[in-house]
Amino acid sequence: MFNDIGPLELVTLIVLAVLVFGPDKLPKVIQDVTRTIRKIREFSESAKNDIREELGPEFKDFEFEDLNPKTFIRKQLDNEDLGLKEIRNGFDLKKEMAEVTDAVHGRESDASAASSSSSSSGRIDMTKKPETPARDDRPPFDADAT
Repeated sequence: MFNDIGPLELVTLIVLAVLVFGPDKLPKVIQDVTRTIRKIREFSESAKNDIREELGPEFKDFEFEDLNPKTFIRKQLDNEDLGLKEIRNGFDLKKEMAEVTDAVHGRESDASAASSSSSSSGRIDMTKKPETPARDDRPPFDADAT
């Protein structure tokens, strides 16, 4: 509940509580606050149980935490039936970016050299290769460029 409170903030809250309520009344205030929190938790649990009873036996494994969108998505992505773990583990972003960079700059990386030498991989070679004109061919002449 208070995961983001640091030690300095906690000490500040304690000092403020002592100054506001005084050392005599502070234990009674702490007891009242804990009793109130306990009652709120009991009320929340009874409301959850009432909702579960109203939904029926087919929703017996229903968890209210699943209504949080982050929890729902995380649960669906960790589902083994979809096979997303294999896809996520098989994708190496740094390797892919290095291959694209090498292809743009006209260099052959280790992975792309291995894949381009074996044409059975089905990948398209996007590297620029200089075209060597035949001995008889003249380079194209552009009259507007001269």
